Amino acid sequence: LATNWKCYVRAAIKEYLVGDVLEIGAGIGSTTVAMHHGIANRWICLEPDLSNATRLKRSIVERSEYKGTQVIAGSLDALAKRSSFDCILYMDVLEHIDDDRDQIEAAAQLVRRGGCIIILSPAHQWLFSEFDKSIGHLRRYNKQLLRSLMPSGWIQVKLAYLDSVGALLSLGNALALRQTMPSPRQIAIWDRFCIPLSRIMDSVLREKCGKSILAVWRKPDL
Repeated sequence: LATNWKCYVRAAIKEYLVGDVLEIGAGIGSTTVAMHHGIANRWICLEPDLSNATRLKRSIVERSEYKGTQVIAGSLDALAKRSSFDCILYMDVLEHIDDDRDQIEAAAQLVRRGGCIIILSPAHQWLFSEFDKSIGHLRRYNKQLLRSLMPSGWIQVKLAYLDSVGALLSLGNALALRQTMPSPRQIAIWDRFCIPLSRIMDSVLREKCGKSILAVWRKPDL
């Protein structure tokens, strides 16, 4: 339902979604639909849940506009350990993974020189709420924590907080509402009214405040 939000994120990272792309934790394909704009040569959706992977195959792979898209049911262990991707995506996924450091180190081995790893995750542990618990979040990130995961020698291209208005809403939920899940109406209001305002405020605040954190790291060419 969050179409404005996904468009906002895509605008921030679309220049890196080229060549061979690996999307980890693709779920049922909402991120694939939002981010896959046809420029990538190949788009691999890696999804550990078999039922989600099956649903994803039906909804994405069989559609003609997503040619070159493949779904693999499994984890990184299902892939050959060679540098074969230009971009690896973690879109609201890393916070679900127990050993995030080992995960990033394994992913880094699959990236070609000059390629990148992109992470979008919920920001700030002080915003951790009943909602985070209900959907299996193990943590929320800040800049220092994400930097600590950066592979040795990799270049930080972008590290920014997004959705400053959403941070206020998340704080309200953590302190008062304590909802385990927002209603469709709340999502629609946030996406329709708050995200356009956040895009303005994030620019004014120089992306120093937000409920989500976005990181782009590049593997050195040499």
